[in-house]
Amino acid sequence: MLYDDVGSFGLPRAYKQRLRAAGIRIHGFNHQHRILRVLGPTRIQYRNHRKIVIADGKEAWIGGLNVGDEYMGRSKKFGHWRDTHVRFKGPAVLAAELSFREDWEWATGEELNDLPASTAVAGEQSMLIMPTGPADELESCAIAFDDVIGQSQKRLWIVSPYFVPDLSMETALFAASMRGVDVRILIPEKPDHRIVWLASIAYANRMVKHGIDMYRYPGGFLHQKVILVDDKIAGVGTVNFDNRSFRINFEITMWFTHDKMVRDVEKMLRKDFNDADKVERWVPGSQGLFMRFLTQAARLLSPIL
Repeated sequence: MLYDDVGSFGLPRAYKQRLRAAGIRIHGFNHQHRILRVLGPTRIQYRNHRKIVIADGKEAWIGGLNVGDEYMGRSKKFGHWRDTHVRFKGPAVLAAELSFREDWEWATGEELNDLPASTAVAGEQSMLIMPTGPADELESCAIAFDDVIGQSQKRLWIVSPYFVPDLSMETALFAASMRGVDVRILIPEKPDHRIVWLASIAYANRMVKHGIDMYRYPGGFLHQKVILVDDKIAGVGTVNFDNRSFRINFEITMWFTHDKMVRDVEKMLRKDFNDADKVERWVPGSQGLFMRFLTQAARLLSPIL
């Protein structure tokens, strides 16, 4: 078990000791790197935001779900937790396992050479596993999302709990809308990180002003990260629509082009949009002087949120 040190800051030492006593090998992503541990702000820039489960090299799960009570809908504050995780089998599991192996070696210095390798026959659907992070030679995550947005001709649906696009992403969304694409963006109504939520409101109002349909999910907390482009491409993974996910965090995305998966994602998102509230002119409650000040101040911090 590999965990993100920053996101699991409150994880009790006794909990980890119980796992180790039971024979579970558990390690923090940056734990052995003393320089990163001493330099707090630097450490935050090396966050592992990936959520991967691999079983025997035969099947894997990737998506938005972390391990926590709130993700099971047990939080009194958030209640229902809307998320998306994908279970898959076949040779694609090898790519997910490779990502985990590389992360484990970074975190522990140990190579995992004794794990079973997948021998499953490929199924009828193709998929691409794309791990990204600050170690990439190019900003591969931002480039990939910018590219698929630019390919949209009819439909561009995006769901993200944190919507803080930089200038290039904002421009790509405006360009899609100007060429007649049905651009819809779904964000949460409830906040979990208030500064990011305030910045999201500022950007949501900008989207509506430029003719892009914004929706807010009222039924609990929305945490899924999904993008659908026309009837061609669907993406599911861990990437939020913000600069931190595009350029700073270690993330992972699954890209699908098979008709069945694209249709399944479309069906899922149609229900989510039907369950959501459309923003008509601006986000309700965001136009008071004090609220406008807070949202614009939060927007100034968007490069590091």
